[in-house]
Amino acid sequence: MRTRTIERVLLATGLTLLSAWFAARFHRTISARTAIAEFEAENTSGPSDAASVPVDPVLGAAVDHHLWSAKRISAYKDSIAKKVDAPLAILRIPKINLEVPVFDDTDDLTLNRGVGRILGTAQVGASGNLGIAGHRDGFFRGLQNIAPGDVLELVRPRHSDRYLVSQTRIVKPEDTWVLNPTAAPTLTLVTCFPFYFVGHAPNRYIVTAVLDNAYESGTPPTKTQLPRAAITKIRRGTDDLN
Repeated sequence: MRTRTIERVLLATGLTLLSAWFAARFHRTISARTAIAEFEAENTSGPSDAASVPVDPVLGAAVDHHLWSAKRISAYKDSIAKKVDAPLAILRIPKINLEVPVFDDTDDLTLNRGVGRILGTAQVGASGNLGIAGHRDGFFRGLQNIAPGDVLELVRPRHSDRYLVSQTRIVKPEDTWVLNPTAAPTLTLVTCFPFYFVGHAPNRYIVTAVLDNAYESGTPPTKTQLPRAAITKIRRGTDDLN
């Protein structure tokens, strides 16, 4: 009788331990699957999440934010309702799938909403050197993949200008000569560098492009004094316009 009682106790204990082992294993499996699902959701969210990416009223499509910082995405969404004036043009860079409205000036709201013409540089559609600034953690992050020969397009009503990238370079904030007026129609894109630097980036990343066939006349670009307003803009950099 006593032996049977001991057997029953041992059997019950064994079943209890076995149940606990299965429960622990099941919990670990579920936890692992949950962690994987959360990781995948976090890394696939962004442009594919239609609810979180509003349609840009100027472009008529949602902007691809997958390279952007969270801070810049939030600022962009907030700017859509506040920045309602019409852009000067649309800048397109097919290689990096960029399409962004170009506004006048480079104030905080403008650079959160799109990119901006640097005051003191050439007007859109005019000859000379047109400087356009953008945030390195927003619209202009893809500039890190631009190379000589790539195509830039500046689209405005009933007209589109095609530029070819001549060079990219990294300069110091005081190197404002990159925005000096030029004889040939030139487009100069300016952002801060390094692209993933924490804090205020110390350098400027410059993309220079020339209107297609602009040098056929053999007239080289000239260097003259840049207006003071433009000098101030490039020295401050887009990081200081948060």
